[in-house]
Amino acid sequence: MSKPSYPRMHTAEHILNQTMVRVLESDRCFSAHINSKKSKCDYHFDRTMTDEEAVEVEMRVNDVLASGLAVIEEMMPVNQAAELFNLSRLPDPDVDVVRIVHVGEYDACPCIGEHVSNTAEIGAFRLVSHSWEEGVLRLRFKLSAPV
Repeated sequence: MSKPSYPRMHTAEHILNQTMVRVLESDRCFSAHINSKKSKCDYHFDRTMTDEEAVEVEMRVNDVLASGLAVIEEMMPVNQAAELFNLSRLPDPDVDVVRIVHVGEYDACPCIGEHVSNTAEIGAFRLVSHSWEEGVLRLRFKLSAPV
């Protein structure tokens, strides 16, 4: 039985990850749990996130969503991808070609999941809560229906 796919939520995760890189100089999440109603991402981080940082992350994610960026895939030789991306989370390390998902010029990363074709299809992003414990910053988020 295959795992359920939530393209809107999964594409929002990509945008959240790149926003965390840009705003808090974090690495991408090391763990994510994506559901249709509410999702979470865990980041290795040395402190809690302030409420002001949470507002900024939410605002920036929503700016990207509203900008109508195309989401496209590119097949790339694994040796080329290894020079540009962290490939440690690939489900099959013995591949010759890796699928790279681009969200406009905002984000690119290796991924096997399903995505929307444009960020305008996602809806609004809401950071529901954030918590920090023992070096892990957990962000919980929801999406509204697209307009």
